[in-house]
Amino acid sequence: MSCFPVNADRDERLPAPARVALVAEILADYVRVRRRLRRSDLLTTLEELRGEQAGTDTSRSRYTASRLGRAVARTLAFLPTDTRCLTQSLVLTSLLARRGIDSALVLGVTTESGFGAHAWLECGGRPVLPSGGAQFGRLAEL
Repeated sequence: MSCFPVNADRDERLPAPARVALVAEILADYVRVRRRLRRSDLLTTLEELRGEQAGTDTSRSRYTASRLGRAVARTLAFLPTDTRCLTQSLVLTSLLARRGIDSALVLGVTTESGFGAHAWLECGGRPVLPSGGAQFGRLAEL
């Protein structure tokens, strides 16, 4: 069940009940992601979240993915628990899979001023989470 449609218009703002439902969906997915990561490894968790749905790759679905990415980042920012890049990416993966939108989880690293790692989600080759990942070299794409 998803309140945020794939064919959302660019200028269309969700009504308040739909925004509340989207926040609830994001929080429920967050709980699922945390539980699954405790039980299994990253690849298994990713497969479970994606399910068997075949996805689409259109400009409209990339726009929807970007809007959902912003919603995930804003919603999870208020939680006092782990809401780092990997968690956000997995929550967004679940939301997109439910809507039939293909995505790729990208893991990146940098060695400038010490070692750093980052995870982000791409749809159609473009980052869809606000934090992006431009300064990180691609290590793996899942």
